[in-house]
Amino acid sequence: MSARYLYAKDTNLKQTITSIIINALESAKAAGELTLPAMPAVTVETPKEAGHGDFATTVALGMAKAERKAPKAIAEIIVKHIANPDGAVEKVEIAGPGFINFFLKPAAWLGVIKDIDEAASHYGHSHVGAGRLVQVEFVSANPTGPLHIGHGRGAAVGDSLCRLLAFTGFDVRREFYINDFGSQVQNLGASIYMRCRQLAGDDGAQVVVPVVADTADDEAGEAKSNLYLGEYITDIAREFMDDPDFLALAEEDKKTYCREEGIKRMLALIADTLARFGVSFDNWYSERSLYDPANDLVKAAMDDLRAKGLVYEDGGALWLRTTEFGDDKDRVMVRANGQTTYFASDIAYHRDKYRRGFSEVIDIWGADHHGYIPRMKAAISALGNDPETFKVLLVQLVNLMREGQPVKMSKRSGDFVTLDEVMEEVGADACRFTFLLRRADSHLDFDLDLVKRQTSENPVYYVQYAHARLCSVFRQAGEKGVALPALSDVNLARLDLPEELNLIKLLSGFPELVEGAALSDEPHRLTYYLQELAGELHAYYFKHRIVTDDLELTYARMYLVKAVRTVIGNALRLLGVSAPEVM
Repeated sequence: MSARYLYAKDTNLKQTITSIIINALESAKAAGELTLPAMPAVTVETPKEAGHGDFATTVALGMAKAERKAPKAIAEIIVKHIANPDGAVEKVEIAGPGFINFFLKPAAWLGVIKDIDEAASHYGHSHVGAGRLVQVEFVSANPTGPLHIGHGRGAAVGDSLCRLLAFTGFDVRREFYINDFGSQVQNLGASIYMRCRQLAGDDGAQVVVPVVADTADDEAGEAKSNLYLGEYITDIAREFMDDPDFLALAEEDKKTYCREEGIKRMLALIADTLARFGVSFDNWYSERSLYDPANDLVKAAMDDLRAKGLVYEDGGALWLRTTEFGDDKDRVMVRANGQTTYFASDIAYHRDKYRRGFSEVIDIWGADHHGYIPRMKAAISALGNDPETFKVLLVQLVNLMREGQPVKMSKRSGDFVTLDEVMEEVGADACRFTFLLRRADSHLDFDLDLVKRQTSENPVYYVQYAHARLCSVFRQAGEKGVALPALSDVNLARLDLPEELNLIKLLSGFPELVEGAALSDEPHRLTYYLQELAGELHAYYFKHRIVTDDLELTYARMYLVKAVRTVIGNALRLLGVSAPEVM
């Protein structure tokens, strides 16, 4: 997200500490010990080391210049004026050059359980997005073949990001851009038609099609051999050859039919795969629609840029002055032969995104498109939009492994592993969770053997089993006639073990973690968090009984694990992964 959104909603306890610091600053000013010409920004963080307290602030370090005092001296003044009206703070320490560390009483954390019980499935929700309209375009695979696992990773990242943004108050629109204009779909039609000819007995059939550049970098339009050879092409061709209406067509009409119906079949296949993967879109946007004679958006975009003096002709081609906006060279929009480049389509497409009212546009691309980002940011600027509102997330390759050996995939040769095949083998949950184990721009090894193991080595099993285990606790309690009373009747102070306090602290950080993951476009933070929370839960479960002969303790522990179950369920839902009750 753009920098103006980079702030996080504090938890209630952080708000309490922040208020304590602000009150101390105002008290010190009233006493004449601080000048405080302006209230400094008070940031409260959670230290990485427990020995540094539950919360810490560096506010004193930032005040040194204005106050003309050493940070440590300022910290001492602040601490002297700290009041603790709620009794939540156990002690305050000054460390290093002026860090102020706060240690809370264990009882201060118990309100977290009440917050979770009250919010339930909404725990972690916020309004930081303030209803801003954001578009996320992802997957956008060429409609020329089934989705492979690289597409699957992009789908998991995009869908989870959309869930996070919606959960934090953004108005999110999901879009799939259909590349149904240009050489790829011509090649798809030619590939199907060639297979039809071969099925008809013409074993030596070869179809030659005029091919233009496959990438925006290949601006000269160099010819390439791009026929698709996968089995899915043969399957479609067989269907066509079994259709009497197709057989009755003239040869040229058969070629058109192969292209147009081929696109429809591929899109239907892609949509079906995504639906089983738990991914849906608000809009499927056709590239062809950009060239609609009744509303030619490509021409309109170029006319806008030409009116701004940003378009010029050189060597018979039409160029955009992207160097004026930070690109390393100007870019071709229309080749000398009159064919528009993919860049021209992308300019028109993104112009239309902003004209539809999106305040922020997020594209999710394969990592091999990293060099395309500067020219698109330049185009966004040239169109008069703030380039900071345009964000590209790059998704790195997935290395599919089986028995320690890489599984090759190549869409061109047809020798590739589809997302459907992987889902069938390991399930959609395992796929999604595994795809989100690392930052999107980091390489990922997907071990098919590992994600099928029912052991702690398998992250998705480890996390889902934590949820199922807690569901089992409540079933067993019910079988013993133990029913939870109202939370107001439960003595949560019985939760005094270090392991219990650690669990509660982890739970307290969930809202801020969700917001941070949304604002930084990093859904993988949730998988990290879930593995840590599941680890703490499993360790606690093995060491301590939840349902005991001590009913007061039992009720307190059941509310604790109920809160853990709620947070695990909420986090899994944001990842698009199920939270099973039985495993």
